[in-house]
Amino acid sequence: MVFPVFGNNLFFPMLCCILLSMRVTLAHIASRASSKDTYEELIRSYLNRCAGFMQSEAKSFRSEEAFLDWLGRQHGRTQTAVLLLDGRGKQMSSEALAAWVGKHRDEGTQQIVFAIGPADGWSEAARELAKGRGGLLSLGTMTLAHQLARLVMAEQIYRAYTILTGHPYHRGS
Repeated sequence: MVFPVFGNNLFFPMLCCILLSMRVTLAHIASRASSKDTYEELIRSYLNRCAGFMQSEAKSFRSEEAFLDWLGRQHGRTQTAVLLLDGRGKQMSSEALAAWVGKHRDEGTQQIVFAIGPADGWSEAARELAKGRGGLLSLGTMTLAHQLARLVMAEQIYRAYTILTGHPYHRGS
């Protein structure tokens, strides 16, 4: 079997096997489904590009309660890592996000969930849950539309995995 090697990363086959055992979910809370979501195709495009690196999925929930209920049913060998997008969260560079994902990969985490919250923000209970399982992530001080935030996160998830595997997509400093 021939494996592509990106850059000087001779361990790409091993990394891909490790990454493929991890599932990443990009979740969001939307009170109503949009019949014409212009961002959905782009979001799926980035998540589909991740297929060579890891399992990925996008999920939509009608409420924070439905999301937290689903999260509570996620069982595996390891606890699901959770990063809630929240204006009070920590801002990270792409490299820092990749390092965070890589740390969880190296620890054997089976599932990571990135979640964009309801229009009025996450409840205190949800923020406390996330602090114990990963944390809060801020995309910056500006307010973004939910779909735009989803697109940014889908691209950053893809970028994180390209950084971890030495793929030339990321040309950061």
